[in-house]
Amino acid sequence: MSHYRKLGRTSDQRRAMLRAMVTYLFENGQIKTTVTRAKEVAPVAEKLITLAKHSDLANYRQALAFITKEDVAKKLFDEIGPKYADRNGGYTRIVRLGARRGDAAEMAIIQLV
Repeated sequence: MSHYRKLGRTSDQRRAMLRAMVTYLFENGQIKTTVTRAKEVAPVAEKLITLAKHSDLANYRQALAFITKEDVAKKLFDEIGPKYADRNGGYTRIVRLGARRGDAAEMAIIQLV
């Protein structure tokens, strides 16, 4: 059984947050967030990139069901997927930044490699 983090949210809020973060990651190439959130976003982003590597209509629709912006899904399949065609996994990198000033939460940048 795979264990995931609840991140102090209900399941629908958590899913919405992950969708937004993954969309933003593909749109901008990196996000600054907490380490625990970054660790949750990484596997989701990796799975979507793997879908984009094998580009067909079914995979495109599956990705579009998760990604919130259509132009980001298009970018995923046109640019990001082909870029990682010869790479087997490990498309994201998490770089720790240290504690956030307000609440001392451990911060990180998650980026596409």
